[in-house]
Amino acid sequence: MDDSATAQTAAPAETLKPRSELRDTISFLVKLVILVIIVRSFVFAPFSIPSGSMLPRLLVGDYLFITKWNYGYSKHSLPWSLPLIPGRVFAKDPARGDVVVFKAPPDARTDWIKRVIGVPGDTVQMRDGQLILNGQAIPKQRVADFVLPMTPNADCDAPTIEMAADGTPVCRIARYRETLPGGKSYDVLDAGQSEGDNTEIFTVPAGHVFLMGDNRDNSSDSRFEPVMVDGENKRGIRFVPMENIQGKAVVSFWSTDGSASWVLPWTWFSAARFERIGEGF
Repeated sequence: MDDSATAQTAAPAETLKPRSELRDTISFLVKLVILVIIVRSFVFAPFSIPSGSMLPRLLVGDYLFITKWNYGYSKHSLPWSLPLIPGRVFAKDPARGDVVVFKAPPDARTDWIKRVIGVPGDTVQMRDGQLILNGQAIPKQRVADFVLPMTPNADCDAPTIEMAADGTPVCRIARYRETLPGGKSYDVLDAGQSEGDNTEIFTVPAGHVFLMGDNRDNSSDSRFEPVMVDGENKRGIRFVPMENIQGKAVVSFWSTDGSASWVLPWTWFSAARFERIGEGF
């Protein structure tokens, strides 16, 4: 056999460079980040509940998924509200009773969650704690009190805290069942008289929605004008532009009462509220 021919044949194999594990890892991570951004922007995203404004349906420490396609897409669908989508595309208005996550006016920087009460053209008013929609009182039926054990994640005011029969503190608030036109029903809380119990008549303008929290006496929502304190909205949102809506709440996937410690893994399970996992809207 010709030794020179053998050497020529083997030469290309000797010049091949080994694959870089670091380069492959970086490539994988970049692709993964792009996939996560696409899914979070256009399919679904997680959201955690930071306050008690949506009691009794949502507790502090609940985690839920929102779907992103229900109402179309805007720049607020994207991370950091990147201005890559003009206006709204594939737009569809939410229905009364939907629970939505949105960028809160006036600065559209913070994610809030509330229930849609009024759509464009509706008139909305609160009169002695009674919701009036388009001039008609919304049916409000008294049901069993809402009772929540006091844990680190409980969001309750002092007047609603009492001692249970076993001596443990609980939050007890009067609960009612509201039913909107079209049949959508949900529970709301009424802890007594508050500023939001009586309002003017609001007419929802085109391209906007009127949103309220189910915890009617402990919710900053469309009943109030925004009040900015140190760059943060501490009061209300008034009418919310449709393009600010990011998605629709669909299902709870985790819930914790706040008693867990990161350094004590077994408490992750003892603090879990498993009965709340899988609840829909």
